[in-house]
Amino acid sequence: MLFPDVHSAASLTVSPDRVQHFTSDSVSLTCEGNFTEWRVRKFSEDGRLSDCRRMTGSTCNINTSESDTGVYWCESGSGEFSSAVNITVQNDGNGPILVSPVHPVTEGASVSLSCSLRTQKILSNVFFYHNDKLIQNDTRGELKISAVSKSDEGFYKCQSSGRESAQSWMSVKVTVSGADSSSSPVWLMVGLVCGVSLIIILLLLLYRCRQSKYSCFTRSIQSESHSPGSSTNHGVNQDETHEYNSPHPGQYLNHLNNIIIINIDFLFSLH
Repeated sequence: MLFPDVHSAASLTVSPDRVQHFTSDSVSLTCEGNFTEWRVRKFSEDGRLSDCRRMTGSTCNINTSESDTGVYWCESGSGEFSSAVNITVQNDGNGPILVSPVHPVTEGASVSLSCSLRTQKILSNVFFYHNDKLIQNDTRGELKISAVSKSDEGFYKCQSSGRESAQSWMSVKVTVSGADSSSSPVWLMVGLVCGVSLIIILLLLLYRCRQSKYSCFTRSIQSESHSPGSSTNHGVNQDETHEYNSPHPGQYLNHLNNIIIINIDFLFSLH
């Protein structure tokens, strides 16, 4: 059974730290976080949602039975909840269980999987399977992965003396480097500044285009003022010419230059 990993201020610790357990094992699930009220919730294989019946403070104590198989998570009184974990209870008392971490393994970290009996004896000469494919069969008794990668994620199980454990999902958590995570806001600001600059430039170009149309209209009026019969309106046309003359192109270049300089200074300030 799988459940999505949820990032939260709350966390859940399982002791012993493994997915699979035998019947009648004592398992404790402890909630941690800056909250005073907790409850441990379970989503069982048959689709039922229930709360832990034996809460001591922030810890749920379970004396495992087959019905305790399910997905567990912590929930605070204010609605915060932790990421979920899988708990599987082995119904074959004589068979082995796979000892695997209950929480996702961080990419690049090391992890060891083993095969154990109820007597807590770690078995040797074990077959280890990943997604039903045999990946190790020797006397080491443990499957060690020195640097976990995303390709190691999947279902694992072990087999010893003809008896096979249940399979459990091992999740791999991919981390984002500090440089990449810190650069994201910078690139966001760069994009925002470039977008605003582009809008300003387009508005200036539009303004220049409109002024150019007025200039053409003004030149037409000036030509008519010099033609015969238009001397009476010469004074008025002079005023109109003064009013509609477009600004000198150098002014727009100065505006654009100032915008570029401001944006360059801003980008350097981000570093």
